[in-house]
Amino acid sequence: MSFLTSEQLKQYEEEGYVAPIDVLSKEEANEVKEEIELIEKKWPDELEGLGRNYIHLISPVFDKVCNNTKILDAVESLIGKNILICGTTLFVKNPNEKGFVSFHQDAKYIGLEPYNWVTAWVAITDANEENGCMRMWSGSHKNDLQYHNQKFDENNLLTRGQTVENVPMNETKPVILKAGQISLHHPKVVHGSGLNKSNDRRIGFVIQSYIGTNVDQVLGKMYVQQARGEDTFKYHEHVVRANELMNQEGAQIKKKANEELSKIFYSGSSKIGKY
Repeated sequence: MSFLTSEQLKQYEEEGYVAPIDVLSKEEANEVKEEIELIEKKWPDELEGLGRNYIHLISPVFDKVCNNTKILDAVESLIGKNILICGTTLFVKNPNEKGFVSFHQDAKYIGLEPYNWVTAWVAITDANEENGCMRMWSGSHKNDLQYHNQKFDENNLLTRGQTVENVPMNETKPVILKAGQISLHHPKVVHGSGLNKSNDRRIGFVIQSYIGTNVDQVLGKMYVQQARGEDTFKYHEHVVRANELMNQEGAQIKKKANEELSKIFYSGSSKIGKY
């Protein structure tokens, strides 16, 4: 039995994403926000640059989100019961800053094949058109991977500033989420997000991605955790779950994982961005 309804499954199939899905209470979302603020206060540099990746390896609070039953139930409806947590990223847009995410496809530079994987975007604060929510190019996942111009824009929150040009804005749809809701999107759907024009932070926690155990990393090495089912393929290195904030083992694994992720993201590139 699928956790997602037939209408939600149809939306994912036709449009390349499904949203909104209720998963966290407002209290649980606020707990995550407070965890970010605690880390920023005690370890000011920890979430800068590449450090925004793999936060679930150093925080039991983020680990709990990744293993949330409702999220996993929804993911299982799309990729099957054998699920690995492959990586996570924080997307924080502060007010009066110019951070944006250019239109792109997740599958372009990540090296995860086949495409039996899905990205979960968890709204820690409300995400709307004023504060720079995601926009999805509906149906674009049905086409092949597109050419991406590597711009390395200063304010682009993506590694290379990778950009799909000439996206028809009239075919894109805003993904409006309340704190605690998620969207799930396909590896090939073209999406991006604009500036935060509000007076508050817009925070998204992205599990990028939940992958089926049959998915290999063809460009490098990934550190994963078993979320559900079993891994008979054993393509990746399995690591322990976080049980204490910023413990030494978790911090070391996070550092190694980010070093390997950087090699993957910048494979074939002569230039390195700040992420």
